[in-house]
Order: sequence, then structure tokens, then C-alpha cells
Amino acid sequence: MSTDADADAPADARTAAAGAADDARLPLRERKKLRTRQALVDTALELFGERGFDGVTLDELCDAVEVSKRTFFRTFTSKEDVAMAPTQDLWAAFLANLEDEDTEPARGQTVFALLEGALTRAVDTVPGEGWAAGVLASRRLAAETPSMDAHGLAFCDRTTVAALAVLSRRLTLSPGDDLRVRLALDMLVAAFHRALDGWTAQGGRGAHTRADLATRLRAACTALPGALTVPAHPHRA
Repeated sequence: MSTDADADAPADARTAAAGAADDARLPLRERKKLRTRQALVDTALELFGERGFDGVTLDELCDAVEVSKRTFFRTFTSKEDVAMAPTQDLWAAFLANLEDEDTEPARGQTVFALLEGALTRAVDTVPGEGWAAGVLASRRLAAETPSMDAHGLAFCDRTTVAALAVLSRRLTLSPGDDLRVRLALDMLVAAFHRALDGWTAQGGRGAHTRADLATRLRAACTALPGALTVPAHPHRA
């Protein structure tokens, strides 16, 4: 698999998520960088799936895509970063949706509903025909790779901080709203992980689709209010 080895500007997750959706209108240089990034992601997940995360060196990955390590580090920070790119692209699209100045909150809409809508739209629209397959491969790999979980926690913290900054900029919030807004974000992340775990674990050919993941996410979000009121009935002897 060959790509341009001279792509020399960072193509971070948010740039990729936004740019790939409008690939045809991008300058040639940007299209080459996006193709290089996608080739690294696809090849990494394929090699890691065959040989395990620790069974593939960074040199071997770069050789397979015919790029230099310098090019790799302009695009990703580590092997964990490239292995988790599909999920990170989803959250980049989520942030882009939150920042969309053309989308105003509906009258009476809650912050949680705004967040849920931004994430479900991201599931539906994050670029890449093979995105769902990439998420599945990445999640299965993470289940046996502790360093990917640690990377994911750090990424989640950064994304939460970024989302809080967007909400503070776009919404009128009272001083006492900070904790509640942070908890709304935490609940969204929890609902997403429950949906993602169920989606990843299910069997059946063709079961791992965007539509099914979005459906599971909506169901998990709908269940959240009830989770706070489940009666704690003790067992009777």
C-alpha cells in the first residue's frame, strides 16, 4: 500500500473528520495528507489485528505504508493514537457539531439533549465508508491492549475539556451550572461506552453498522433518567 511520503503538515483527528467529508474540494496537498492518514489507520489496524499490538513495530508500520517515521509523527503521536483513530474521529466530529454556528439549540432544549444530538449526528456522518469496521477492529484490539485504554482515558479528558469550552462559549450558563454540565458530559460518555460495548459484543453478519450503533446510543441515553430512580429492593430471605 503506497501513499505520498512527503505529506508534511499535521492532520489531526478534527481536521481529518471535517476534511474527509469534503475531500473533493480540498487542495491536492490536503487530499494527499488525508489519504496518507487513512492508509496509516487502515494498515495499522490490519497489522495489529493479525500480529497483535506489540507484534508490530512503528518501523514495520511505516514501511508497509511507505512513509517515514517523520511523516507518521506529523499525523499521530503514537501507535496507540493511530490504533484509536476511528473512535477519536467520532469525537472530533462531535466537537465540530457542537461548534456549528448554524445549529442553534431549540427553545427549551436541555444541555444533555444538545450533547446527545451532536454525538448521534457524528455517528451518522463521520467520514469514511469503512469507519464502522475500523471502530470494531479498534475496540477489539483495545480489549487486549492496556496502553490503548490509558490513551483513551487521556483523550476522553481532553475531549471533555474541549466540549466544556465550546458550551461555555456558545451557551449562557449560570455560575452553578458548571458541575451539572460536566455531569451531563460524563453521562453522555458513559452512555456511549455502554452502547459501544453492546455493539462490539453482538454477533451476526452485518450487525456492526452505524445505524445500529446510533440506535444503541439513543437507547442508552433514554435509559439514563431511569437509572437514577431504580428501587434498591433487598432480597427477601
